[in-house]
Amino acid sequence: MSAEPLETRLRSATKEVVIGHGHRFCIIGERINPTGRRIFQEQLRAGDFSAIERDVKAQVEGGADVLDVNMGVPLTDEPDLLAKAIQLVQSHTDLPICIDSSVVEALEAGLSVYQGRALVNSITAEDDRMAAILPLVKKYDAAIIALPNDHDEIPMEADKRLDLTAKIIRVATTEYGIAQADIVIDPLAMPIGADTGNSLVTMECMRRIRDEFGVNMTCGASNVSFGMPDRHTLGAAWLPMAMTAGLTSAIMDARSPQIVDSVKAADVFLNHDDWGMAWIAAHRAKQAASA
Repeated sequence: MSAEPLETRLRSATKEVVIGHGHRFCIIGERINPTGRRIFQEQLRAGDFSAIERDVKAQVEGGADVLDVNMGVPLTDEPDLLAKAIQLVQSHTDLPICIDSSVVEALEAGLSVYQGRALVNSITAEDDRMAAILPLVKKYDAAIIALPNDHDEIPMEADKRLDLTAKIIRVATTEYGIAQADIVIDPLAMPIGADTGNSLVTMECMRRIRDEFGVNMTCGASNVSFGMPDRHTLGAAWLPMAMTAGLTSAIMDARSPQIVDSVKAADVFLNHDDWGMAWIAAHRAKQAASA
């Protein structure tokens, strides 16, 4: 018997987004991140936040439902930078935010200024990582992304990932009082460029996590095509397949129409878009814009 499907509710000051197995796929726009962007890093060190404003506009126009905000810039005060970025983003959009940092102090700084109910990215099954971050998640009434890997390895076997998922859920719910609905699992989308069988393992994990725990899932969508040519075509094929296996959201670049359209089309076929109204409305908006 399958577990009850759960809903993860995120909010800004004025808008709520629900991630759930019966809802439209949640696109978490990933662009507000300086990783691999040298010029953006230099701008942030100089106190120039104009690129953030452009990235917010592009992700919102591309169809993002939530915005991931990461300010991991070397040689900066990341807590201060992340807090300022979150306030800036919230002044330009009412979309909820996924606060993304490996620095605990930065997560708390971001959560302390955020208006609404955030998603925190992320924890692993490592005991020290959970002990450092889960109290913040509880304190600020946030939701959390969790990855089923530990100190030893990123497990390649589905059984090990399921065991670590069970551990995360048990610790978060029983030791920290976090609702199971507020735990979003990243089932570890590994690159197919290293092994095309990686995707089959990830999808097996998705099906089993959905059926055994009912929790929502997300992933870094671009990870699967890393190292391969024509990555947008691969992403546009893979995400709808993952949706049928139980994936309910993804951290992805909303500026990629081919991938965004494939997700929205899959919502129609999975009956997550009542009467196809969102698809029809988007089509009409495109027609009006081109006219």
